[in-house]
This record gives sequence, C-alpha cells and structure tokens, in this order.
Amino acid sequence: MTRGLKVAGGDRLGKTIIFAKNQDHADFIKERFDANYPHYHGHFARVITFKVDRPQSLIDSFSNQEKEPHIAISVDMLDTGIDVPEVVNLVFFKLVRSKTKFWQMIGRGTRLSPDLFGPGDDKKFFYVFDYCQNLEYFSANPAATGGSVGDSLQTRLFKSRLELFRELDGRLEASGGVAAGVTHEVTPDYTGPMTEIQIRDSTRRTLQQQVASMNLDNFVVRPHRRLVERFAKLEAWKSLSDQDARELAADLAGLPTQMAAETEEAKRFDLLLLKLQLAHLKAEPSYARLRQQVMEIAAVLEELSSVPSVRAQMPLILDIQTDEWWEGVTTPMLESARRRLRDLVKLIDKKSREPLYTDFEDEMGEETEFPLPGFGRAATLEKFREKAKAFLLEHQSHPAIAKLRANLPMTASDLEGLEQLLTEHGLGQSEFFEQAKAEAQGLGLFVRSLVGMDREAAKEALGAFLTGKTFSANQIEFVNMIINQLAEHGVVDESLLYESPFTDISPHGPDQLFTSDQVDELITILQRVRALALAA
Repeated sequence: MTRGLKVAGGDRLGKTIIFAKNQDHADFIKERFDANYPHYHGHFARVITFKVDRPQSLIDSFSNQEKEPHIAISVDMLDTGIDVPEVVNLVFFKLVRSKTKFWQMIGRGTRLSPDLFGPGDDKKFFYVFDYCQNLEYFSANPAATGGSVGDSLQTRLFKSRLELFRELDGRLEASGGVAAGVTHEVTPDYTGPMTEIQIRDSTRRTLQQQVASMNLDNFVVRPHRRLVERFAKLEAWKSLSDQDARELAADLAGLPTQMAAETEEAKRFDLLLLKLQLAHLKAEPSYARLRQQVMEIAAVLEELSSVPSVRAQMPLILDIQTDEWWEGVTTPMLESARRRLRDLVKLIDKKSREPLYTDFEDEMGEETEFPLPGFGRAATLEKFREKAKAFLLEHQSHPAIAKLRANLPMTASDLEGLEQLLTEHGLGQSEFFEQAKAEAQGLGLFVRSLVGMDREAAKEALGAFLTGKTFSANQIEFVNMIINQLAEHGVVDESLLYESPFTDISPHGPDQLFTSDQVDELITILQRVRALALAA
C-alpha cells in the first residue's frame, strides 16, 4: 500500500495479486489488512480461493478496473490462467519451486493496459515484491526500471492547498485584512460571492478535516501520531509557523485518510485550479499556460451543452473562453469556477476527439523531403518474412531444410549451406536478414518457424510422452494441439502452453491436466525439439 504502483492519479493502489501459501495464510493477510485499513470495510482486499463462496464473481469484479477488490489474495487459483491487464503489483508470499509455474505467475503482470495511469499514459512495467527468495532460487534477473515514484494526486492536492492557505494567510495579515490568530466562521460550501478570507478559511477547514480523518491505528499513520493529533484540531491552524508548514508537507501530506472518495477527474481539476490561483497570486510565468488549459477544458464542456448539469453552467463556461473574463479575474472568481465545474469534467471523453473539418482553401507551400528513420520498418520486415517463407517452401528438398522439417540434428555446415542458399538468392543480403535471425534466436529456428515441421516428425517427438499412458480426452486434445503448433510453427515455447488456444482447453495450462512430472517431461521434449534446430 505504500510502495506499490498506484492508479487514479496515484491515490489508489493498482490491481494487485498476493500469492499466499495456504488458506490460513491468505485469511491472516486479509485480517491484518482490514485491521490497518478499516475504512475500506473489508472490500478492498479479498481472499479468492476455491474455498470461498462465488470465487468467479470475485474474479469478475477484480477484472474490472474500477470495482473492488483491488487486492486479490490467492492460493493457486490466480497463479495461472487469469488475464487482468490492469495488474501492476505481484506479491510472492510463498515458495515456488516449479520454474514453469514461476514464470506463469510473473506473466500475470505482463499484459499491456493502455491509458492505465491516465490518458496516453500506458502500463509499461509492473512491480514484483518477492518475500521468499524465489528470484534468487531461479537466478532470475528481470529487467527493472529506475527512478522514483512521484507524489500521489492526493499528496499534491494537500501540498497545493497548504501553499494556497499560507499565501492567503500571509497576504491578509500583511494587508491588515485579518489579525493573526483570529478565526472566522466557515460555511462548508459557499454558494454566493466569496472573499479571500472565506477561501482561506475554507481551505484551512479542508486541510484540518483531511488530517482528522487519518486513522491512528494504521501502521503508516501511527509513527506521525503526535502531528496528526495536533493538526486534527482546528485551533492548531490559527497560527501556522514555517516549521509547522514544513512538517505538514513532509510528514502528513502523503498519509492515507478515510475521507469519502472523489472522482479522479474532479481532483485533477481541483489541482489545476489551485495551481492557477497560486500562479495568479504570485504572478508566476506558469499562469498563462494554466489559464490556457482551463480555457481548453471549458471549450470541450461547451460541446456537452445537451447535458442538463453542463447547460446550467453554460454562462460561466462561455465567459471563461473570453479574454475579457480573464482581464479582471480574481482568486474568488477562480475558486467559484473550480467549485462549479469540478463535477462536470468527468463527463469529458478521455479518448481522442474527432478531427474538425473545415471548408477553408489551403495554400500549398514548397515541398521539403524529410527522411523518417525506422518508419514502416515493422511492415517491411514482415514482407521480408513472407518473401523468405515463399522461397523456402519452394526449396523444401534442400538438405538443411529437409532436416529442419524432419526434426533431425543440425550441424554448423548445414547452417552454412542454408545461409549460402539464401544469400545466393538475395535474401541473405537483405538488411532484415540479421534482425530476423536475432529475433528467432538463430538461423535454424528462423527457417523452421517459416516452414514448420513435418507432422509425422512432430508426432514422433511426442510419441514417447504418449507411450504407456492412459490419458483423458482433454489430455489427448492438449497434446494434439502441441503437435499442430509444431507442424505449423516448428517450435513451441513452453510459456505458450499457458496461453490461448491451450487455455481454451485447460484454463490453468498443463498443470491442471497433467502431473508435475508429466509437465516437466512435456517441457523437456519441447526444449529438445528446439535444440535440434541449433548447430550441434
């Protein structure tokens, strides 16, 4: 909850799977979580195992980005088969000694998820928390990303409100508008014209309520108990020193609270207007950029005039888009705009807007040529593969190609002859030849991926696995599917056994159909088939 990847502007933990050892362990994890985060009422983290009621219903809710639970505590059930692209945190809280199973558990985090962290901010990596030395056991060294996690949206809002309160407090005290230490009556939600004094007092009230809602039983909050108890009282905010402000920003801004959840869009709009108010008060250069952002939001809201709640604010929305409104803008005007529009921004479609077409006649300038390095390279590489496949299928009688299709061991001279054949016909000289070889991890594997394997050779490769065993219909169908894949693609990576189409037969891959020894035997056969395409 403190170091995991967050979504919703950094305010909510992203979808997380905790791999527990057994049912008792899973229940204990949930018990401790609920004790530290009681305001989630037991819904944020749920145990999902075969022993709970309606596990599939829980999985369906977990698969929805916005629905609870956001933490799934599982014993075997979610290790393989489940496909939730929004998962960004994996917690290994048990020993895993099957390499195949370990990588399938890691695979729960590898699914892509566009716009997960905001519009245009896609999921590019995920976190693994390994408390049982599984990475060390498998000598794994997965690629990691550097850098630190930025402040959450809630933290940034707290700091911006604190800065606005301090700025208004200082201005009013300096101008004699309010004496230090004097408290004014605060109306929770101003409906009429506001003054800077009212904005200051309202901001102070919001900050005090946020601190007061911090649960002292939470182990994250507990170390800051002294500060929380002090600033949970409104009296502590009457006279705020520089030291107080530093402690509030450094120690309390990022702590979890039990305040009612608000939409991410409303909070982002709050932050934008808070920054705009500060830039206006301090005459900062960022004022023009922030103002333009607000004008653009108003322009998009104008297009939603058919929505009653938007239509009710249309005079303000139109005014914000004019220079005249901004010429006489004041802090109370910006605060009023924030309160009136914050709940409307969620109506704006996050996806790209349709282009605007006009009837204006364009004037063409002189043409200038600019090369775009790498543009269209992927498509061209695919064309190279298609050309190479057609050529290789026409030359299946070549000794090296025949050996690859028959799953016979390749030698260095076989690969040399194969490369010479391709070079003589111009394919080996293509700029894409080396790239294709590297991606396939060798010339033999590249060629076999294009020409496939003789079906009888594929059956023979799996023959030893089938001999002397009595299998069910599903088990036989699973093996036949491996044979089909070998015949078409020449090799089958063991990780594919845990993906479609194999999971269409067995949602949890081969582990659900075969014993652990049988799974290991299958994987050994596939690795041997792969090795035969490499030079001995």
